[in-house]
Amino acid sequence: MRLHRNLVFATLDALSEIFNEGAYADKVIEKTLKRDKRWGARDRSFIAETTYDIVRWKRLYAEIAEVKEPFDRENLFRIFTVWATLRGIKLPDWPQFEGTPTRRIKGKFDSLSKIRKMRESIPDWLDETGVAELGEETWEKEIGALNKQAPVLLRVNTLKTTPEKLQQILKEEEIITYKVKGYPEALQLEERANVFRTQAFKNGLFEVQDASSQMVAHFLEVEPGMRVVDTCAGAGGKSLHLAALMENKGQIIATDIYGNKLKELKRRAKRAGAHNIETRAIDTTKVVKKLYNTADRVLIDAPCSGLGVLSRNPDAKWKLQPEFIDNIKKTQAEIIAKYSKMLKPGGKMVYATCSILPSENQQQVEFFLASDEGKEFKLIRDQKLLSSETGFDGFYMALLEKKE
Repeated sequence: MRLHRNLVFATLDALSEIFNEGAYADKVIEKTLKRDKRWGARDRSFIAETTYDIVRWKRLYAEIAEVKEPFDRENLFRIFTVWATLRGIKLPDWPQFEGTPTRRIKGKFDSLSKIRKMRESIPDWLDETGVAELGEETWEKEIGALNKQAPVLLRVNTLKTTPEKLQQILKEEEIITYKVKGYPEALQLEERANVFRTQAFKNGLFEVQDASSQMVAHFLEVEPGMRVVDTCAGAGGKSLHLAALMENKGQIIATDIYGNKLKELKRRAKRAGAHNIETRAIDTTKVVKKLYNTADRVLIDAPCSGLGVLSRNPDAKWKLQPEFIDNIKKTQAEIIAKYSKMLKPGGKMVYATCSILPSENQQQVEFFLASDEGKEFKLIRDQKLLSSETGFDGFYMALLEKKE
């Protein structure tokens, strides 16, 4: 691989924003890729993947480069040099690369790789939390899996097409996919590609959605004609899946405290041809109370630490703090207590998170069932999905029924 100055500089600019200004990696990369219209697919891919890679291994690379935050331009070049050296990339004769200690870099990598928090490039507190919650052996495997680049998964929109038809359509646009056993609407990309540019995407034939996330709507056991409330709908990936499973029949009420996310959901629903979704922003407590005892099904895709999706959001490792996890657990407990009241007797509810921590998952369900609000409920089944076992995102889901 030959390094090009403008691509390396663009990558370093992106890293500076992410590390020094606390900006979100996906937003920074999206903005950076618009900088030069002459960049082709390979150039964009270099910037995006190199930036994500260095974000993922920040602690390890900074330790090898012997630099500390905040990183100035010289520090960022040293980190980049470590990245390139460990990948066996020939360094050009730019002044910034003069005197690169190639052998020392490799030696330090070998010795630091013996320490898990360095090898997996995570903060001390996260390593301690992982061991405390999952045990040494499971955590070791899980954090290793979460440090791999996430595959690209599509969810076929069955309101408009079938997996077989979509495979054919995408093949004509030179995108090769294959089916994923056990996930009826999932197609996995053989090679990474910008699927958002395809006509198939513009026509609403699919959404990008991880395979684990695709299981949640199925877990809720919806049927056409039901009244379903998606309580933390966000931009609506699961609402759209529910609409397809319900064949556009019945009603889905998508609520969220963020009105701007629901606007995005409306746009996506229009593209997908999902006509049975109604959005309601939770701007007062009345919005929730009006829905008490009205729903056949309730989905609580609760806010969480997001530790199950580190492979696609590696910068979360550096933004997350232990206090945030403590606070989010309180929020989860409040949400499940409040939103469970929307169910009719005999109705079913799914509590789901994209976390792998039992304290956000099984323990929240146990806590709810032991509470006054939870006495009317019983746990039907739950499922924890670990990245190390599936190759997809870490997820948890529990199906609860309100007694008649």
